[in-house]
Amino acid sequence: MKYLKFLIFLVFFTPISIKALEINSENAILYNMNDDIVIFEKNADEKTYIASLTKIMTTIVAIENIDNINEHITIPYQALDGLIEANASVAGFRLGQTVTYLDLLYGVLLPSGADATGTLAYYISGGEDNFVVLMNSKANELGLTNTHFANTSGLDTDNHYSTVRDMSIVLKYALQNPLFKEIYTSDEYTTSDNSLTFKSVYSSYLNRYNIENKYIYGSKTGFTTKAGYCLSSIANYDNIEYMLITTNANAQSDYPLHIMDANMIYDYYTSNYHYLDIIKPDDTIVTLDTVNSKEKKIEIKANLTVSRYLNTSINKDDFEFQYNGLEEINYFTKEGKIGSLNIIFNDEIIETIPIIYSGGLTFSIISFFADNILKLLLITTIFIIIIIFKTKRKDQRV
Repeated sequence: MKYLKFLIFLVFFTPISIKALEINSENAILYNMNDDIVIFEKNADEKTYIASLTKIMTTIVAIENIDNINEHITIPYQALDGLIEANASVAGFRLGQTVTYLDLLYGVLLPSGADATGTLAYYISGGEDNFVVLMNSKANELGLTNTHFANTSGLDTDNHYSTVRDMSIVLKYALQNPLFKEIYTSDEYTTSDNSLTFKSVYSSYLNRYNIENKYIYGSKTGFTTKAGYCLSSIANYDNIEYMLITTNANAQSDYPLHIMDANMIYDYYTSNYHYLDIIKPDDTIVTLDTVNSKEKKIEIKANLTVSRYLNTSINKDDFEFQYNGLEEINYFTKEGKIGSLNIIFNDEIIETIPIIYSGGLTFSIISFFADNILKLLLITTIFIIIIIFKTKRKDQRV
């Protein structure tokens, strides 16, 4: 076994309490994406309005139904009708303007344009109602049990809802698509005809309120009076990937509370949690006596890494290690598993790993005789007795 890295969620990991973080958002879920585990949540399964987070699903469904993203199409009347009355956010496409599908996809995620979602729905499925069927079909395919879409843009309606947990599943799925991830992590885009330049809504918030961005490199915001401030984001710190979804930060606030919450959550976890190598490949697991070998003892190495994401207050000394296996190694011992090691925390076994012997002993004739002297004496004695017995029987016959 050359090298094996375990990145397993710590069973005794306890997320920080909601009160300790004091976030403004009513719903939140944070993932450690390295391990694909939830490390913080607040009302994660509560059905809620999701505003423009809807467009995450709109975009991935569109991408999966477009044959040529560089195909040119014309902005139709149907895509713009009613947007002003609905107070929907738009990217700025004009009636009759010739654009590409790629322009529209960027127009959906960066400026959060309902004119872009409407155009995609019109050309992909003939209209919004038909496109919503595709969105709900994808939700069913992903196993979402608390989600239903009624439009492509996220406008509030009783039959349009989800949960932050469900939306995290949608985002994780969408991020597997290279084009989606490229758009989602973009900050700016200029359309193919150079008529429009989009800036991500998240970046616009940062500039407007002079907020520092320390972690987030991809995002989709959302806002309606019922959904409040919403934010989906992915972040990286110290080679650890995070994904955060929040909804329902106070819509009456003049400050972007969703961004405040994201910074607060990321600050806490990047400051107070890290990966601790409990076992490293060169760590000596156990030192065993040898038999028939020139070496008197042999150190058995781990040959793997056991790493856990946990609070920085916990260190390697907080763990106990219990070896179960061979008590000595014979020169003739076959290479392979010779036992196991229990990793113990707070009197509980949290992981059991195999202990592998990879050889390396040198045969010693001196050790062979020294280690087996009693056996050799016994065999010699038995041999002599047999010889004497046979000799006596022969003499008796004569």
